[in-house]
Amino acid sequence: MTITSILISNVTLFTDPDSPLATNQWLLCEGDSIHSFGSMESIPDCPGAACIDGTDKLLMPGLINAHNHCAMTLFRGLADDLELGEWLNKHIFPAEAANVNKEMVYWCTKLAAAEMILSGTTTVADGYFYEDQAAQALLDSGMRAVPAQGIVDFPAPGVPDPSTNIDAVETFLTNWKNKDDRITPAVFAHSPYTCSPKTLQAAKALAVKHQVPFFIHIAENRHEQSIIVEPQGTSPIRHLAALDLLDNDTVLIHCVWLDDEDREIIKESGAGVVICPQSHLKLASGIARTSIMDTMKIPIGLGTDGSASNNSLDMFCEMDILAKTQKLWTLDATAMPAKRVLATATKNNAKILGLSMLGEIAPGFKADITLLDMNQPHLQPFYNSDALVYSGSGAAVETVIINGRIILRDCELLSFDLNECMTEVRKLAAPLGLL
Repeated sequence: MTITSILISNVTLFTDPDSPLATNQWLLCEGDSIHSFGSMESIPDCPGAACIDGTDKLLMPGLINAHNHCAMTLFRGLADDLELGEWLNKHIFPAEAANVNKEMVYWCTKLAAAEMILSGTTTVADGYFYEDQAAQALLDSGMRAVPAQGIVDFPAPGVPDPSTNIDAVETFLTNWKNKDDRITPAVFAHSPYTCSPKTLQAAKALAVKHQVPFFIHIAENRHEQSIIVEPQGTSPIRHLAALDLLDNDTVLIHCVWLDDEDREIIKESGAGVVICPQSHLKLASGIARTSIMDTMKIPIGLGTDGSASNNSLDMFCEMDILAKTQKLWTLDATAMPAKRVLATATKNNAKILGLSMLGEIAPGFKADITLLDMNQPHLQPFYNSDALVYSGSGAAVETVIINGRIILRDCELLSFDLNECMTEVRKLAAPLGLL
């Protein structure tokens, strides 16, 4: 029998960062959405519903990872302790050329999905090659996703002739648009140093034509301006602005090296910014001035980046690092407080990705829900929601519901065989000398 409703009782609700915690609550999911919630005195009678006892549990919106290269789980730990240029050009690009294929993308993306689900992430924005296989893996895992086909101006996995890179993306968009409610296909132009102005404009035009998000890595490295192909402006952001690539549907990844003019341009354009603080630290890229952008009301989101440059996909860890790095560079302990950081991983990311019915617990919103076990030692005592940032960890995640379907229950992944997936990834890793 197909379960169409889920009733969670005796739970503590974290509905959104701006609302206080509510104890002794129930929540009802009907179909793929949140139907209603309230105090236990008013719990409804729901015969036939799947029942979950939320005693000593905290219910919160499923976390959203707004930037990942999921299939790069294969390269986790392959090239550590290197700066960005050497890491990318001497290690990652050659490893991708030799190892990325359809099978690798499917199984390694699925492994990333397992890691994310187990740590409370319900939605991911992914960007890579062979993205048809990534989208299928994410769909099969039970996740919600915004998969984006990668574009570069040199031979790439799945697109050996770069003159066909835009056509490959259009085929991907056509294949996946309206295929499943959980999948929103998108366009991912790698960067202004791997894509010419002509390619960038063609990629953005394609995103506009199909009304999907346009992602791009930008201003990650201090020296990025010097390697941009045919610079049209005096900074990476001004280069994009000169090409008319910035608007509400553009998602700018990294934005570590910005000046005041860059930030004003982004603000006026309405583009969203996604920060990946652990990746920035590991590659010594720098610390993005997120607190300034947040004060300016620039939409700020959060992502992990790929496993090769993080190496974790735990969004609780990412929130913690984001908050603390903003305190560090400002020398201000009040910079980017926990509530603002929680917003980056929930409702801000939903807005930036164009997923308006995600990121909060509210009637009518999608039933993408994470339940935490509050009896974990690292969460005791639990005074308020700030603990989710400074003490939180994916280790406390017990149950995950996505689109009204129970995907993880009692820490057991229900949507696919994790052991099979890990076995396949280990086979793929063997030629790289990892095992």
